[in-house]
Amino acid sequence: MKEEKKRKISSLSILAIAGVKSYQEKPNEQYMNEDQLEHFRKILKVWQADTQKEIDRSLINMQDEASNFPDPIDRASQEEEFSLELRTRDRERKLIKKIEKTLKKLEDGDFGYCDSCGIEIGIRRLEARPTADLCIDCKTIAEIREKQRAY
Repeated sequence: MKEEKKRKISSLSILAIAGVKSYQEKPNEQYMNEDQLEHFRKILKVWQADTQKEIDRSLINMQDEASNFPDPIDRASQEEEFSLELRTRDRERKLIKKIEKTLKKLEDGDFGYCDSCGIEIGIRRLEARPTADLCIDCKTIAEIREKQRAY
């Protein structure tokens, strides 16, 4: 239940970051029409810019905070903070690449369809995870297979 609540908050924050509301489909509307594509283009571009700002901000913070502490404990503490910051930056860098890949799919007309089976991923799933490239069924199967390989 808590995980479900976290997902709702994070997907809402993606929409909030982009300054958009959840897309309201019109009756008999074609899937991934120009309005829907523009909706996701805006979300992805704002998310990309916001993530890039975070990367730049963390780099500036690390440069500003870099000190040569004489005390080994203080030095170790700073190195640990930098290590955590670098891992975060690496995740953000990977996210930027995923967003760029998704924007390319959007421009090529492949956005919104499952890479595995080709069916529609769905507006709500894409709003929750704009970089999703598998429908919920294929994603579930992939996760089950991943768990089976772990044992």
